[in-house]
Amino acid sequence: MIVRTFKSSRGFTLIELAVTVAIIGLLAGIAVPTADLVSQRNKEHDLRLSLREIRKSIDAYKQAYDDGRMTKTVGETGYPPSLRILVEGVPDAKSPAKAKMYFLRRIPRDPMSIDTESAPEQTWGLRSYESAPDSPSEGKDVFDVYSKSTGKALNGVPYREW
Repeated sequence: MIVRTFKSSRGFTLIELAVTVAIIGLLAGIAVPTADLVSQRNKEHDLRLSLREIRKSIDAYKQAYDDGRMTKTVGETGYPPSLRILVEGVPDAKSPAKAKMYFLRRIPRDPMSIDTESAPEQTWGLRSYESAPDSPSEGKDVFDVYSKSTGKALNGVPYREW
């Protein structure tokens, strides 16, 4: 006489599956906000570096103008007329060969800008030398740059005020 025993089926019970799905959901709920926070910190870091790079190049342009390395014109402030000129370069007045002086390799894009179609120089807000600090406006030169973003940083300061 042959006795057959039924093996219990191997697999997961419904309770085990429900607990597993709940644990995965809990971990995902913790990981997504943390990933968003890390992403925002990285963008803020990029914004800080981009602003520093552009502002240093504007200051270098002004210093070259003050040192007489560019042709001075009455009524000019000595600041660049556009961000593009920092990349395209200007002739060095002290160079016999009139070699160009370059102040930026490329214009960085504002990392907080949602506009991905425009040229990088169009993602920045420009402040002319003649405009007030509390209400920056464009003019015939570029004295400073700022982010056009309406958002706030993790520390609560609006990006426009950086």
